[in-house]
Amino acid sequence: MSIYYATPLVNEAELAQAKAVLGPGLTRILSYFRDDGAKSIVMIEEALAEQNAAGLVIPAHTLKGESRQFGARRLAELAEAIEMTARRCIEQHSDPAEIAGEVAMLRGCFVETLALLEAAVPPAPQPGPTSFSPAAPRQAPSASTPRTFGRRIG
Repeated sequence: MSIYYATPLVNEAELAQAKAVLGPGLTRILSYFRDDGAKSIVMIEEALAEQNAAGLVIPAHTLKGESRQFGARRLAELAEAIEMTARRCIEQHSDPAEIAGEVAMLRGCFVETLALLEAAVPPAPQPGPTSFSPAAPRQAPSASTPRTFGRRIG
């Protein structure tokens, strides 16, 4: 069993803090995380397949940071391990194959984490049907009415 399973998928206190700080914007940010995270994982998998340590660094770093903003601890730790190992491999001119296990866990962890986050975050309110009512015709200002800009006072 991997050491990563000892880490919770999501830290509830950190998720609660994200909810408090981001408010209704959390749903929108979570949708960015869904899209960006999926792209990062594809980039990481492709870079590992190509034995390209440099190609692992930026998507792993991005995934790590985005995961942490929601308290997604396990995903962040996996991404950080990939990033740090890839950086070391670059410095040592070595093959990043040693992180194949972490990369293999990444997609499943992302899917599980995303499901947990989406269940914890209320969906964005859908706009209701709008009704059209024509506005009353505007009247031209009379000579006795002073012109104003912005808010009308009085």
